[in-house]
Amino acid sequence: MITIISGTNRKGANTHSIAAYLQDKIKLIDSTVKLLSLEDLPKDILFNGMFDGEGAMSDELKELQDEYILAADKYIFVAPEYNGSIPGVLKLFIDAISIREFRGGISHKKAGLVGVASGRAGNLRGLDHLSSILEYCMTTVYPNKLPISGVHNLVKDGTLIDEPTMEVLDQWIEEFVKY
Repeated sequence: MITIISGTNRKGANTHSIAAYLQDKIKLIDSTVKLLSLEDLPKDILFNGMFDGEGAMSDELKELQDEYILAADKYIFVAPEYNGSIPGVLKLFIDAISIREFRGGISHKKAGLVGVASGRAGNLRGLDHLSSILEYCMTTVYPNKLPISGVHNLVKDGTLIDEPTMEVLDQWIEEFVKY
C-alpha cells in the first residue's frame, strides 16, 4: 500500500489538491493507495507528555498510525514550503508516530517527496530537510524529488488544472510506483 501524506494542516491548501491528484492517478495503477491529510490530525497531538511512551499517544492517533503508516509499504510526502522548510506539523507528526512502533513505522520503507511552493524553487530546501529527517528514521528516499513551483497558478477551485504539471506528475508516479 502507498500512503500519500498531505503535509499541512492548513485548510484549503493547494498541497491537498496535489495530493488528491496523486491519489487519483495512483488508483489507476495500484488500487491500494490512501491519502492522509494532516488537516485530520487529532487536536491533542502536541502535549507535554507526548514522549512518555505508548500510553501517551491518543487512540485517534494510534488509529491513524495503524491505518496509514504501519499498513503502508511506501509513502509520498507532499510538503509545502513554510519559512524555507517544511511545516512544523509535518515534523511533529513524524515525531509523534516515532514513539510507538518506530521499527514498523516509516523505517525500512520507501518514500517519495513532492515539494509545493508559490515561489520558484518548489520547496527544494524543504525537501532536503525532509529527506534528512526521513533518512535519519531509516527511510529510503526516492532520489527523484519533485519540486512544484508557482502552485497558486496551477490549481483552481481545489483542482490541478495545469496540463504540463499533470504530465510531469504522471511520469513521476509511474517511476515511483515501480521503485
